[in-house]
Amino acid sequence: MAERPSWVDDDLFPFESHFAEVAGARVHYIDEGEGPVFLGLHGNPTWSFLYRHIVTGLKDRFRCIALDYPGFGLSTAPDGYAYTVAEHARVVREFIRQLDLRDVTLMVQDWGGPIGFWVATHEPDRFRAFVIGNTWAWPVRDDRSIATFSKLLGSGIPGGVLVKHADVFTSVFLKAGIRRKKLTPAEHAMYKAPHPTPESRVPVHVMPHEILAATDLLAEVEAGLASLRDKPALLVWADKDQAFKERHRERWEQAFPNHTTRILRGASHYIQEDAPEEIVAAITDWWPGDARSG
Repeated sequence: MAERPSWVDDDLFPFESHFAEVAGARVHYIDEGEGPVFLGLHGNPTWSFLYRHIVTGLKDRFRCIALDYPGFGLSTAPDGYAYTVAEHARVVREFIRQLDLRDVTLMVQDWGGPIGFWVATHEPDRFRAFVIGNTWAWPVRDDRSIATFSKLLGSGIPGGVLVKHADVFTSVFLKAGIRRKKLTPAEHAMYKAPHPTPESRVPVHVMPHEILAATDLLAEVEAGLASLRDKPALLVWADKDQAFKERHRERWEQAFPNHTTRILRGASHYIQEDAPEEIVAAITDWWPGDARSG
């Protein structure tokens, strides 16, 4: 396993690491299996490690790709990169163009939703279908609980202290967002390792601020969803998520009339950890075409 740091546990993450130079960033990704493309996008404070179980479950049917945004996982950002959602979205778009990915089935959760659907609304012909976890893709200024979270955690104080110094995302929120299972100490270490210092947690701190700061981009994404509404979508939705509720799921169902919904009962926010086998089974049963035929 070349070109990755010694803290990466090869037993937990038994995939070859690839790196691409994208818009000045060094983007890490995994690329496993053959067949139609399955692309997984992560949120905060996670990275491609989040998709390890799903990739293992799907790589006999799909070409499974999962990348890390600059500043997350094993990806590094260029000088001047501010870790905004707009920058991440442009990097993902250029990554897809460089690899010339087509007929993509895109899975999104958490920040993967705004980032992934910004890309999809700008490159609709590259996408075949969507797997939508607990996420959103529209402005949330009027959503009191989410807006409050953004104002608190995205602030300099106390947000900066909690996120950069107390590492609240990986120490508290990550664990709280997994209800049906429990991370082992080694798995938890794989989430903490990319951000060992307050300075390295700046990308994690920017994300909650962006919930409100990226309102214009979110409005742009929302306006573009209509261009995708005829594509098939699978909702794999946790019913115990503290952030994204039934009303958010219903909004996705309205956006994609050709949808199938699978409720992940008892699961919380980090669905790829909480219910990977259930998600793999749902994708296999639903996928619009015989993946094994390529």
